[in-house]
Amino acid sequence: MNDIMSIWAEWIKPSAGLPTVQWSILLALAAAAGHLVNRYSGLPKVIGYSVVGAFAGLAGFTGAIWPLQGIGLFLLELGVAVVLFEAGGRIPLRWFRHNPMVLVQSLVESTLTFLLVYWALGLMGVQSLVAESLALVAMAASPAVLSRVAIDTRAAGPVTERAMVLSTLSSLYALTLCSARAGMMPQGEAGGLVNSLFPVLVVLGMSVVVAAVLALTLRTALRVMSPTSENTAILLLAVIAAGAALAANFGGSAALAALLGGMLLKQLNPRPWSWPRQMGTASSMLTMLMFVLVSVVAAQADWSAPVAGVVAVLVLARMLAKITGVAIGNVGSGSSWKQALWVGCAMSPMSSVALLLVSQYVAASGPIGREIAGVALPAILLMEVLGAILATVAIYRAGESSKPWERLTRGPATGPVHES
Repeated sequence: MNDIMSIWAEWIKPSAGLPTVQWSILLALAAAAGHLVNRYSGLPKVIGYSVVGAFAGLAGFTGAIWPLQGIGLFLLELGVAVVLFEAGGRIPLRWFRHNPMVLVQSLVESTLTFLLVYWALGLMGVQSLVAESLALVAMAASPAVLSRVAIDTRAAGPVTERAMVLSTLSSLYALTLCSARAGMMPQGEAGGLVNSLFPVLVVLGMSVVVAAVLALTLRTALRVMSPTSENTAILLLAVIAAGAALAANFGGSAALAALLGGMLLKQLNPRPWSWPRQMGTASSMLTMLMFVLVSVVAAQADWSAPVAGVVAVLVLARMLAKITGVAIGNVGSGSSWKQALWVGCAMSPMSSVALLLVSQYVAASGPIGREIAGVALPAILLMEVLGAILATVAIYRAGESSKPWERLTRGPATGPVHES
């Protein structure tokens, strides 16, 4: 790579440099792979993005070095913020007054995930602080992966909506607790979860302040600007980017502030609203970049047999806890037991939110953070791909996709396949 850089420098003086060319080619390959995967297998495009990113990471791609910092970290935070803002904007808090068992179901599922993963990792000999941190990361599902799966399968229905809500809420809990725990990481195990109440309040409080400013700014803009205008799309993206940059600087969480900002905007502007078309294109590009970045970084982990055993235990314990937790909290929530099973399966993906949480641990404490990342990165890469497949199967088995799987796997009978 150094030889290529020196040859490049002698040959031409580019405005952006070789990394920009590398990323451009990598994203082009990811877009093509995503299209081909979706067209010929019926699986979501995110699998193609992840596979291309994983191959690049394993081949020694130098465009994203772990631990993330600078522009790479900001792009990850921005991508997560945009996805969570959109996800938060789909959750009306009034819904929980009419069906509070959904909130109970979310709390039961997240709590059981933490406890079961923590217990399972303890049996594997993982030290307490590392097991606790990994269990907190395991709480977070991936609204980003699930939303892309829903888009590619054209899914709509109670299972899809319930899985999106529970995934978003689990991300909220994980972002709050992990951000607070990372701040206490230098104290080691002495801090404990009980003594983390004050850091939790600080992270949550500052994130709420930034979220309120974000929501009020966008609410004011929507009063005088058309939701379908490209200027509104630019304003939305710029304000979310500014909020993401400022939140962490004041002791909050950029992703958490965006999520809460979307939820607050939904309360201030309760009428149904959707992303402008222009925002959807920009958001899709940023989301694809985020998936490729996650898989490139995750593939750089140290792969070994002992780590593989711990990763397998974490993944199995997490999947069992998600399904069991959703089933336990299903009583009185308005869905059937079969739907609860598919909701639990649809919540299996891990991706950008988990990687962002791991990067916080690494920044807070190098040695402990590296131990956490050694297990978390392979688990994230595995569940970004396997989780997307499980979520797709769950949506099809629930009968909520408007695309029959047989037609997708056999290919079109006549005419070209058009992207949705």
